Amino acid sequence: MVVAESRVSTEQTGRAGIVDCDVHVFPHNIDEIKSRMPMPWRDLYKGAARGFFGNPVHGSRLDSVPPDGGPVGSDPDFLRKQLVDEFGVAYCILLPRAFCNLQPDPDFGSAIAAAYNDWLADTWLSTYNHDGVFKGSITVNTQDPAAAAKEIERWAGHPHFVQVMTDSGARAPFGQRQYYPIYEACERHGFRFAIHPGTDGMGINEQPSPGYPTHYIEWHTCLSLGFQAHLVSMITEGVFQRYPGFGVTLTEGGVAWLPALMWRLDAEWKALRSEVPWLTVAPSTLLRDHVRLSSQPVERPDDPRKLLSMLDLMDAEHVLMFASDYPHWDFDSPSHAFPKLSEQLHQRIFSGNAREWYGLA
Repeated sequence: MVVAESRVSTEQTGRAGIVDCDVHVFPHNIDEIKSRMPMPWRDLYKGAARGFFGNPVHGSRLDSVPPDGGPVGSDPDFLRKQLVDEFGVAYCILLPRAFCNLQPDPDFGSAIAAAYNDWLADTWLSTYNHDGVFKGSITVNTQDPAAAAKEIERWAGHPHFVQVMTDSGARAPFGQRQYYPIYEACERHGFRFAIHPGTDGMGINEQPSPGYPTHYIEWHTCLSLGFQAHLVSMITEGVFQRYPGFGVTLTEGGVAWLPALMWRLDAEWKALRSEVPWLTVAPSTLLRDHVRLSSQPVERPDDPRKLLSMLDLMDAEHVLMFASDYPHWDFDSPSHAFPKLSEQLHQRIFSGNAREWYGLA
């Protein structure tokens, strides 16, 4: 297993409890981001938005608006009350939503990413983080891999950044070589690389389905298509052979599709391995060593026994990490996300896998 040992030393004392691998936080207002941007980008920036395919009903939990009426996920005390204190969460892995990789101008996208990282470091990872419960993700603009690698270098050594993140929306699958500078920087500094849905088919990004969906329900249901394409690309293009210390976190892309995809890819590899001679082990073996999935949104059949079977088929004991997706509408409560699990499986999903993956005490 590839473990980010370089991050273990940053934890002076361990925290007992759940590790929530997908918590979204937001600035109080646009000026928190604009003030951290140089000109001319400061005047051009109008806020983080992905364009269309917005939830037509309600995008966040109805009870997640802070007492001061500010944006959901902007009040650290209220987030602590609703998530950390209520469910005994030891660490929150924070994933801001900058939507920077849909910009046609790569310099603008990189400026947005840098401003979000400055804001997160100054607030949630510093002023709001007296006990170290908050761990951050470095936002990068994959439209400019060289600039993204420099942004990773800028935050190397920070005690509370544990991974690099981008949206699944892209112009090319993530296994292709133009992205190598990002992966090299991640491996060099012990950062995981998290992929999160959000900009598929928006801005200059490709839509993973054959054309554009009509409704949000269609778009949201099919978000896992991009994740599957990126995963197959990274495995077959030899990313993990080139960067053996590199690890990918698939966040909020669903999980039930994984067993069938790996069965299919393993079978294809057995017949076509001459095309990819660098793949000397089965793709499913590489997955266990280099890939983790966060649970939300976990697909729940009516019969809980079927979900337990799926967890066994996907090797959840080793590759699945709990995520709530707080404060969004499809929030998975730690109390209700799964049927009753064995003590061993519960510990691995809710704590052990993430602690090993991110090097948390």
